[in-house]
Amino acid sequence: MRLAALIIAIPLAAPAAAGDFLLQFPLDCTLGDSCHIQQFVDHDPGPGATDFTCGTLSYDGHKGTDIALPYLSDMQAGVAVRAAAGGVVLGTRNGMADQYATDGNAAEIDGKECGNGVVLRHGNGWETQYCHMKRGSVRVQSGMKVKPGDILGEAGLSGKTQFPHLHLSVRKDGAVVDPFAPESLGTCGAPAGKTLWADPPAYQPGGVLGAGFSAAIPEYSAIKAGNADAAPLAADAPAFVFWAYAFGGLAGDQLDLTVTGPGGELVSHSEGLNKNQAQFFRAAGRRLRGGQWPDGTYTGTARLLRDGRQVDSFTRSMVIAPPEDPASQ
Repeated sequence: MRLAALIIAIPLAAPAAAGDFLLQFPLDCTLGDSCHIQQFVDHDPGPGATDFTCGTLSYDGHKGTDIALPYLSDMQAGVAVRAAAGGVVLGTRNGMADQYATDGNAAEIDGKECGNGVVLRHGNGWETQYCHMKRGSVRVQSGMKVKPGDILGEAGLSGKTQFPHLHLSVRKDGAVVDPFAPESLGTCGAPAGKTLWADPPAYQPGGVLGAGFSAAIPEYSAIKAGNADAAPLAADAPAFVFWAYAFGGLAGDQLDLTVTGPGGELVSHSEGLNKNQAQFFRAAGRRLRGGQWPDGTYTGTARLLRDGRQVDSFTRSMVIAPPEDPASQ
């Protein structure tokens, strides 16, 4: 269950005037819950990177908006990609594998970094491009007309990427446009006169993607896959571990992990970040010292703090039940 997050409304931002080019949100998910925006268009004209707020959710030369799913299991379940605006399909790709980009597969990705995807032409010089879609999911073909909200396919892990997501690029006459600040590419932090969004999404500077329980510190790969949560733990589990997975971490941020149970506080751990991290996890727990964990409800809370202020938090509960009596079976 998600608790309050630090969501920042875009200052003075409003949709473009009626009749202008407008975008619908292109992914079937809920921001701040089942998806998040990991990276925005880079507004730094030099070798650095900033998003439109002068924040750090971008990287050098990034040309789109990355709407990310928390886990690979979300991608595998299927999350629809929808046309952000009506138009005509210019081209598609549908056969690239869903896999993490590595040095070993760099040659097969070279020149196809977008992975599977769709390009739409909307008229008056506007185009949108949808990248990293799931192999075999693209359901449109070149020349087809689509309406706003029509399903194009599903979010995936194809091309040059390290997490399942949809990369949305917007272009006007071939030039990159940031839909959050279409009039200020190359600068950041100024009040936005308008956005290209029909319903402008709020800006979240970081957050907790999820949390869970396990009997040992999980592998990061298991967390990203979505299968690290072992709740409910057995009463005789050798250790009690609570972990949390987060994004948008800055050097100096704190991730606090606490667990309360039938006997009161079981875990209380705070760890600072010594560098910026796009995605990261932390874990804390206790070993079993004889006997078993008390029966009852255990609640873990992860809090991401920045300059002493809570950016986001996530809570997860489970129940440890007594072992079954063999005589009762």
